[in-house]
Amino acid sequence: MKALVYTAEKEVQFRDEPAPEPSPGEVVVAVDAVGICGSDMHAYLGHDPRRVPPLILGHEAVGRIMEGTNAGSTVVINPLITCGECDECQGGRPNLCAKRDIIGMYRAGAFAERVAVPARNLIEMPQDMDPAHAALTEPAATALHAVNLAAKAAHRPVSESRALVIGGGSVGLFSALALRDQGAAELELVETNALRRRTIEEAGVCKVVDPIAEPLGESRFEIVIDAVGGKLSRESAIAAVRPGGVVMHIGLLDNDGGVDVRRMTLHEITLIGTYTYTPVDLRATVRKLYSGAFGDLGWVERRSLEDGAGAFDDLLHGRSAAPKIVLCP
Repeated sequence: MKALVYTAEKEVQFRDEPAPEPSPGEVVVAVDAVGICGSDMHAYLGHDPRRVPPLILGHEAVGRIMEGTNAGSTVVINPLITCGECDECQGGRPNLCAKRDIIGMYRAGAFAERVAVPARNLIEMPQDMDPAHAALTEPAATALHAVNLAAKAAHRPVSESRALVIGGGSVGLFSALALRDQGAAELELVETNALRRRTIEEAGVCKVVDPIAEPLGESRFEIVIDAVGGKLSRESAIAAVRPGGVVMHIGLLDNDGGVDVRRMTLHEITLIGTYTYTPVDLRATVRKLYSGAFGDLGWVERRSLEDGAGAFDDLLHGRSAAPKIVLCP
């Protein structure tokens, strides 16, 4: 089969690879669409010691079951592989499983014509759903999970809250879309990439701000979503949140500080780390994407898997206006 393989720092190659051999309990899925995630870029830059080349990356995928009783059915892949037996798994929080794995990390991912995954990790979806839209389920579910956690922790309902999202990648944009879907009283998104700002503005999601030209004010928002996760974005998030407010930390750009513990303590600010989603989040997200709750999704850029190296290079150099590039084998 053909696959896009991470072979060295800042290098991916489109080449022939052996077709996957499923283990017991697994099925082979023919990939129809797969998104490029920020964690894929992190690996591509050589910043993730867990992803060792040569490796097929990619985990935001949708495809068709190759064989068995449901052969031909189109499904969304839940890329998180968990033990299913620990307290977290059986308590409804499998995303916190200590034994969790994810395709495209220690095992082959979905930047390929085919991928093997546990049968229990397949999410039903409408068979007429656009595969490129269905491939957005994973980042959208990450955002929905975060917004739902923020809503639980917030002192007032989302509909009475001013909300800020830092970062206009797919998770940031979906965070804004989820906040809008829940009726946020005011909503802003900040993004430094001018091309992405224009795309989000054209989509009409919310007010979009260049934080370099228009610095964020302090103590303005009840809910702040940090979808970047860098030192500067953490500093901005904690400065921007109002006393008693909530900061949701999704991004994993770096681990270099930026947390003003004194301000958090004196103003009773809640800082919550959030990781991925649950299977229920994924199913809810498929329904929202299909129903149009997150808009027409016209901002997605589709490319062939063969053009994957060019897509990575464009993302690296900020040449893509799309919050999400989806590769179609």
